[in-house]
Amino acid sequence: MNTPLISIIAIVAHHGAIGIGGDQPFHIREDFLRFKQLTMGKPIVMGRLTFEALPKGALPGRRNIVVTRNEKWSAPDAERASSIDEAVQMCASADEIMIIGGGQIYARAMPIADTLYITDVDAEVPDADTFFPEVDTAEWKQTDRSEIFTDPRSGAEYSFVTYRRKSPQTTT
Repeated sequence: MNTPLISIIAIVAHHGAIGIGGDQPFHIREDFLRFKQLTMGKPIVMGRLTFEALPKGALPGRRNIVVTRNEKWSAPDAERASSIDEAVQMCASADEIMIIGGGQIYARAMPIADTLYITDVDAEVPDADTFFPEVDTAEWKQTDRSEIFTDPRSGAEYSFVTYRRKSPQTTT
């Protein structure tokens, strides 16, 4: 049986800030391009609020799965799951599942994730109301970090960072 990789993708500022008033604090073109490149053709799993924040609804070229407890919820080109576990089971034949937000979904997916694709923004977001879970270096190893880029619109500096879950240690 195939066991898909579970990857989380997020844009994260200082102190784990990922959201403010139902939106991302930063709209960096290169981050959107990277997001599209990493998620295209793969199932994407998100919470209802994240789905509802998408400007045009379901993202094309990807299987959109929305985690919500509301059994009556539905939207065009999206499937409903009642939990992260159910969403993962729905995608059992995929090679990789992408978890795309928001904060509660990230927190629930961290224990089962294999990879984190983070756009690390070097900026404060004083009014942030949604946060990414702490990346515990005892569990995660940074395997790649890009050079530092500057967003021409906001002036924010950012890097693309990849973390992989460390293998369980064996005892002898």
